[in-house]
Amino acid sequence: MKGERPLNCVMVVGSGIAGLMTALELSPLPVILITQGFLGENTSSMLAQGGIAAAYWGEDTPELHLHDTLKAGVGLCDKEIVKRITAMGDLAIKTLEKYGVNFDKDNNNHPNLSLEAAHSIRRVHRIKGDQSGKNIIDQLKQKVRQTPSIQVYEQCSLEKIFCNNNSVHSGILIREHQTLLFECNHIVLATGGIGALYSDSTNPKNNFGIGLALAAEVGALFSDLEFVQFHPTGLNDSRLPKALISEAVRGEGALLVNEHNERFLEQIDGQELAPRDIVARAVAAQYAKGHKVYLDARKAIGKHFPQKFPSIFQICVQSNIDPRRQLIPIQPVEHFHMGGITTTLNGQTSVNGLWAVGECASTGLHGANRLASNSLLEACVMAINTALCLKTMNIAPYAIEILPKKTIANKSYICRASQDMMQSCLGIIRHEEGIIKAIRYFLAREPFSNPAKVSLMIAVSALLRKESRGAHFREDFPASIRFAVRSHLTFELCMNIAKIYA
Repeated sequence: MKGERPLNCVMVVGSGIAGLMTALELSPLPVILITQGFLGENTSSMLAQGGIAAAYWGEDTPELHLHDTLKAGVGLCDKEIVKRITAMGDLAIKTLEKYGVNFDKDNNNHPNLSLEAAHSIRRVHRIKGDQSGKNIIDQLKQKVRQTPSIQVYEQCSLEKIFCNNNSVHSGILIREHQTLLFECNHIVLATGGIGALYSDSTNPKNNFGIGLALAAEVGALFSDLEFVQFHPTGLNDSRLPKALISEAVRGEGALLVNEHNERFLEQIDGQELAPRDIVARAVAAQYAKGHKVYLDARKAIGKHFPQKFPSIFQICVQSNIDPRRQLIPIQPVEHFHMGGITTTLNGQTSVNGLWAVGECASTGLHGANRLASNSLLEACVMAINTALCLKTMNIAPYAIEILPKKTIANKSYICRASQDMMQSCLGIIRHEEGIIKAIRYFLAREPFSNPAKVSLMIAVSALLRKESRGAHFREDFPASIRFAVRSHLTFELCMNIAKIYA
């Protein structure tokens, strides 16, 4: 039956930090917030350990943060975007504090900051050592529940977006075995990353790029899809998703060694705190030689480990490891996607009424290799900017219609064979032969599942970048070209290129 149209409303899809903050910042504008699971659960944000990089304290400056971000991004960042987002670090922290988030302070009530890889100074604001994500999510969830303008649809998924003349007008939702037609003219995608496309990832199992797949169907523009970041220190055990051993542990002096207790990063600029792509490849190289790799925190942290990193300590104990006395077995694991749906600084995509924030978006902040803890900064800043811009838009009334039957099939299944294909052909080290193998594999899976669409776009983007830069390392093109530009593709263009290799 047809619902009433009492309110102008925005739909926000996803309940990680980016989605929750966008909904809160849109208040008092009515928001329908939909999330696949329960509010805030099974999100990458919930698992975030390190914290938020924000430069405004002591000797640190936004200019220094800008410099570090550009250096880590290896010539592919949008400098103006980096400048503007790093300048908003102070606002991001204060906005979170407004919502009840309490960052760690020292005895003088000054920020207790962490040092992470490729940062030239301590600037990562943390909570309870290594529990930043969970604490931020808990506070934002509480505020969302208390905000009358936000209506939460849990265990609900957005299955399709409809557009007319490149403008959003409605979407299909699946909720409690019902199919709903939701009419609205503004949808904000905050759907997270693509880690579940890989067999080894720190991402929740539902993070396979649903936002990218939905945007692809309506012709949105994508950028930097080939840049997939592997974190060098995932815990090497049987659990999935993989647990992370935060960079902050290395920031406190922990070392990487092989089974012979040999350090293999001593000759690399930055050593254990070199950019993530460099450390991840160095660890992978050790495994390729038949070695095992460990994180040694015994001397640098030792007995203080449970106090400094309580969550990581519990993670280790669950795998029968005592990091105070034992080496921690680690491996590189997929962690973050620098690419995504192309957006402006205000979250606008190339499709009118379609917005993207958080990891599913590609703003140009991260370039070829994300600087540690810039992801939560970006999520907060983009949520603030997007909400502010949306409030100036013409927001149409919404309506919900219950359709007589489920009219579209759920296309979100991913099999282990597909994950293994991504891991082997589009992992830390890539080669044209493997990339083309992946393209043919995913192209043969028509009609496409949503994960196959996203995987194919990543593969085509990786094929087109015939150089090595940051997280994209081509064994057949190991050098970086002098003048690199960001890649920009649509799904239609990816399909046309892929069919050449069918």
